[in-house]
Formats: sequence, C-alpha cells, structure tokens
Amino acid sequence: MFVSAFCALLCGAFLAVMLLILRLITVLRAGAECKPAKQGSVCVLIVVGSGGHTTEIIRLIGSLSQTYTPRHYVIADTDKMSEDKIRTFEASKEKSGTQAQFTIHRIPRSREVRQSWSSSMLSTLNALLYSLPLVFRLRPDMVLCNGPGTCIPLCAAGLLLGILGLKRVLLVYVESICRVESLSLSGKILYHFADYFFVQWKPLQNKYPKSIYIGRIV
Repeated sequence: MFVSAFCALLCGAFLAVMLLILRLITVLRAGAECKPAKQGSVCVLIVVGSGGHTTEIIRLIGSLSQTYTPRHYVIADTDKMSEDKIRTFEASKEKSGTQAQFTIHRIPRSREVRQSWSSSMLSTLNALLYSLPLVFRLRPDMVLCNGPGTCIPLCAAGLLLGILGLKRVLLVYVESICRVESLSLSGKILYHFADYFFVQWKPLQNKYPKSIYIGRIV
C-alpha cells in the first residue's frame, strides 16, 4: 500500500516537472514573437548592480527612446550609491524636457562579493521571495540587466509570469564590457533563458553563438 502510494506520488511529481519544462520551452520559443513596443510604451524593469554595473546600465538606458517608460529600477538593499546615480540621471532627463516616470525598489542582494556558494543559494532564494511579489505587481514588458547577481531572481520571476500564462516578459541581458573572453556567472545562467543576449566583444560571440554582437553598446 505504501509502495503504491509512493509510486503514484513519484509519477505525479515527474509529470508535473515534465509539464513545467514543456511550458518553459514554449514560453522561451515565443520570445521572438513578443514585440511589446508595437503596442506603445514599454514598461521596463531595470536591474541595477553597483559600481561599474550601475554606470553601464545608466548609459544603456540613456540611449533608449522614451518608448521605454515607465522605468522601474531595482537595486540591492545594501547598495548605498546607485539610488543617487539613478535620481541624478532621471533629473537630467527631466531638465531636457522629458517627463520622468520611474520608481526605485530594493530587494535583498543575491550574492555578496566572495560569499560562499552554499550561502549564496540561500540568499538567492531569499531575494526570490522579494522578487516574486514585486514583479507580479509591476508586470513589466521587459527585464533589462547587465550582470549583477540580483538579476537572477528577478528574471526567474519574469519567467514565472510567462509560465503561468499571466504575461510574456522579455528578458534582455547585456554582458558587461569588462567581460572579454568569458561570461559572468549571471551571464552563464541567463544565456539559456534570455530572449536577447548581447555581448560586447567578438571572442565571446564566437564562444556563445546564441549571443548577439553589435560592437560596444556602453
């Protein structure tokens, strides 16, 4: 009796996992057909790291048209400088006559510098608990990121929106200019899930054929 119940439970779990995988594949394949800009403005969630990541992502946002609005910035709760840089950037856009439509949100950092892998798993799961309600509430058309570990739980939440059939969220990843011959850990993970994966050096594009190389972006 116990063995039969266990086998039934195991089969049910296997079937659920297979259905989840099939649904994920369907969502990822539909990415090329998803063109949110055709419907007007694009609500974009921007994952902001710290230091060089912040500088690069702000330069990237500065090159985008006003179609990409509102902008929802997400930073780690231990980041003390990025919020000031974001507000300075948005203030400069407002001075140029562009109406600023942005919000800033904080979630726990997924991984600190030199943090052990075992504790990183726990901190990433903790960040995911904060990312899920945030992404489900904002329902962005696109998630834009460039490498900070914080982007992993946010992209996972965006994928889940699509898996559940609530909204197809485009995942756009731009690898840091510092990455010349190898991807960052975030890049190695999101290479398999991002709808558009940009690299800024030709050697990387040769190694990762799915990536897109159009020269230096930031």
